[in-house]
This record gives sequence, C-alpha cells and structure tokens, in this order.
Amino acid sequence: MIKPATGTGLGFRRELLPELRHSDLSGIDFFEIAPENWAGIGGRSAKDLRSFSERFAFVCHGLSLSIGSSDGLDVELLKRTKTFMVEHGIGLYTEHLSWCSHQGHLYDLLPIPCTSEAVRWVADRIKRAQDILGMRIGMENASYYFAPPGAEMLEQEFISAIVKEADCLLHLDVNNVYVNSRNFGFDPKAYMDELPLERVCYLHVAGHFSETDGLLIDTHGAPVVDSVWQLLDYAYDRIGASAAQVPTCLERDFNFPPLVELLAEMQIIRAKQARYRPSERLSA
Repeated sequence: MIKPATGTGLGFRRELLPELRHSDLSGIDFFEIAPENWAGIGGRSAKDLRSFSERFAFVCHGLSLSIGSSDGLDVELLKRTKTFMVEHGIGLYTEHLSWCSHQGHLYDLLPIPCTSEAVRWVADRIKRAQDILGMRIGMENASYYFAPPGAEMLEQEFISAIVKEADCLLHLDVNNVYVNSRNFGFDPKAYMDELPLERVCYLHVAGHFSETDGLLIDTHGAPVVDSVWQLLDYAYDRIGASAAQVPTCLERDFNFPPLVELLAEMQIIRAKQARYRPSERLSA
C-alpha cells in the first residue's frame, strides 16, 4: 500500500540510525531515501529499513539516473527502483536535472546545456522513465558551478520547457536556487517566478559551505541559513494554499549534529507549512 508523503521529512541515513531507533520521531512525517544505496540490500540494514518503512512514508530521490546523459537510459536501475518502491509502499520518485555519466559514472552532477535540442532529448528520456516507473516523476533543479556554452535560453526557461514537454513534476530545491543565484548573480525570487510552481511535488532545504572567495558549495553539511529560510517562505507563498501538503525535506549528508538539532530545523519547516493549513488561515 502506498503511503503518501506530506509535511516535513529527513534523509534516511545510516549514520542517523542509532539515534533514530531510540528517539521520539513525532516531528518526522516522512523519510527520503536514495534507492541506489538501499535496493537489494539484506541483513541488518534491510531489517532497519523495513522497520521504518512500515511506520513512515518514504520518498525516493535518485542519485545516478543521469537523465541528461548521451548514454543509454539506465532501464535496469529504473526497474530495480520500481521494485524497491513497491516493496516499501513509496509513491514519489525524484531525480536531478543533470548528468553524471559518459561511458561510466563520473561521480558528480553536471549541468545540461540549455538548448532546444537538450529539451527534446531530456524530455524524451523522462517520458521513458515515467513509463517504466508507472508514475510522473519530479525533476530537481540542480546546483552547478559552471554554465555550459551554447545556451539558447535561461535555466528557468529550460526547466519549464522540459517539465511541459515531458509532462513531469518539479522538485524545487530552494538551497540550490540560492547557491546558484549567489554564484551567478541573479535574483532568486525572479528565477522562481518563472518556474511552473504549480507542478511542484517536493521541496528541499539544506545548508551549504562558503569558500574564502565567496563561492557557495551545496554541501548539505551545515544548518540552513536565514536567507534560505526566507527563500522557502517565498516559495511557499508562490505555491499557495497547497504548500502545506507539498512534502519538504531537510537534507543533511555529513557533519551530522545530534538528532535533536535536525528536529529543531524540521520544526521551522513545520511552522512555515502550518501557515497554509485551512485551520491556521481561518484563525489568522
């Protein structure tokens, strides 16, 4: 049975399991999981995962589909992912709008050239992925540190065109918008205004690292900064009444603090979402 994800979530990380097993998790509505890291595992890890997926909704967030690559689409990965999602009652899959393979994996998420040809190529691959998984999938705006040459449109126009052509959903990573806006000098709110936010199925917030020269790196290894929280407010405002229902995940991939600190950040998300619940709006 599918468990729909709503509310506030956290990445399901092995490093967090010792605390997760013995803590009050009432502040967590769902977990995010990378299927590449968990599908087909056995032993204690499989038992741990099952003990949580029986109680909580999960979202699959892929790492290596490489949707923008010129390599063949990884059909076997999609089939394994579909089986994994069925086994654990998972109803949402998202991936990065990027590429990370060329005759082998490159272990980095690289930007796709913003061209009309790339729109058609990527949209076709998304359609095939959706056919295999049997669902619409969410594509995430990625962070990047160089802009590929030959762009024919702005990134937000590129994303919008792909979402429309593929008839897929949008996974909005608010920290990625902020990091890219600082590194490339654009207005993050104006950027979001041009995205099809009515297609948003999922949101990310995370921390980042600032280099000495001011370059921001999307690390997921630090607390969320005030500017990203403010941008999340703006995203919720633009999404509107459905903002309370769109699942929002706090990403943390290393430098893990005590779980109580992550739960405190999640409570910030929960409080922001609460403003869009009907009961909250009526009492305001």
